[in-house]
Amino acid sequence: EVQLVESGGGLVQPGGSLRLSCAASGFTFSEYYIGWFRQAPGKEREGVACISNSDGITDYPRFGKGRFTISSDNAKNTVYLQMNSLKPEDTAVYYCAAVWGDYSGAYSCTTGYGMDYWGKGTLVTVSS
Repeated sequence: EVQLVESGGGLVQPGGSLRLSCAASGFTFSEYYIGWFRQAPGKEREGVACISNSDGITDYPRFGKGRFTISSDNAKNTVYLQMNSLKPEDTAVYYCAAVWGDYSGAYSCTTGYGMDYWGKGTLVTVSS
């Protein structure tokens, strides 16, 4: 059974940092494309960052690059999202998602279209 379990969310002040983790099981981790997505109340889901585990290629749609960094540890079957200089508008539920393949597949890091497996999410609240 494929499982993606996010952790590391919480309350942080503006300007602070958090590192989210996505622990994966039930599939060959190194063969999958994995991404972080977020959804704020009343807004559409949007992509934050993605990584192709087979070759390490990363993608940061829109706002993600610069403040957010995605990384992967194939030995631990875990993908991380380091978030720095957090802003109140970063408040959202952050989800981890996965699909078999590499960066060239028919799926979108911008919207999450085509991602086959999703975690339940972890809430990040940026507030003073």
